[in-house]
Amino acid sequence: MSKIYLIDASPYIFRAFFSIPSSMRAPDGSPANAVYGYTAFLLEILKKAQPTHLAVAFDGSLTSSFRNEIYPDYKANREQPDPELEAQLEACWQVTEALGMKAYIDDRYEADDIIGTLIAKFSKPDTRFVVVSGDKDLAQLVNQRTVLWDFAKDRRFDEKAVKQHFGVRANQIVDLLALQGDAVDNIPGVKGIGEKTAVALLKKFASVEAIYQKIDRVEKMSLRGAAAIRARLEQSRDLAFLSKQLATIANDAPIQANLPALKYTGADLRKIEALFDRLGFGKIRERIPKWRK
Repeated sequence: MSKIYLIDASPYIFRAFFSIPSSMRAPDGSPANAVYGYTAFLLEILKKAQPTHLAVAFDGSLTSSFRNEIYPDYKANREQPDPELEAQLEACWQVTEALGMKAYIDDRYEADDIIGTLIAKFSKPDTRFVVVSGDKDLAQLVNQRTVLWDFAKDRRFDEKAVKQHFGVRANQIVDLLALQGDAVDNIPGVKGIGEKTAVALLKKFASVEAIYQKIDRVEKMSLRGAAAIRARLEQSRDLAFLSKQLATIANDAPIQANLPALKYTGADLRKIEALFDRLGFGKIRERIPKWRK
């Protein structure tokens, strides 16, 4: 049985940037706090998980994707990334590759979509996946073969844990987002429908599609203001289906992958030495657990 770790890079790069002082600089004076914290995170993954196979997914853009072609306001509420953070993204990619990890990026597809595509490509029932991210959207990928690992909180979500935490099944996460929306990504959802109401609706109906097929039954539910909820649903029907489309992780990103390509064989000494010297990283290289022979 193969177990593949699929790492969502962006949350950990952001986390490092905001948690490590900006006074950390490379010898040439350029910022190095995000890349240092991100490097430490990757080394912790290697130490704790000791993966045999892994891949790291990057966002080609921090503010847009193919979803903007569907809904121009997708992520429009986000501020442009701090220039000092943006300046470190290339070095984060270089560290990933120097450590011997397979990295993926695409201009139109987000890291989530790359992870979803990788899972779809490895369809053998004996293949298992650990998705490393704190992003709740990725909970939709959880099933019998896939768990979500929120590394920062050291919390793993299997199907049971997703249901306990979110109140809906993993395969209903997209429906939850379609109803309540997602302020982080500027997904509109149904105006006036919050998380509590969305969960109640999905306990009664299997999906957004089922809700609208049996919309007359909403008024008969033991929900406060059930008639008003039905009216909101009817008024925002198009937005609900649009929101589900936006929230659904794609599985057709244009990437190539096979199991040998994801095998972890260790860090490249020559690349590490040159890169870490340029970044001013010293003792952290001692944490690298495996080197290519």
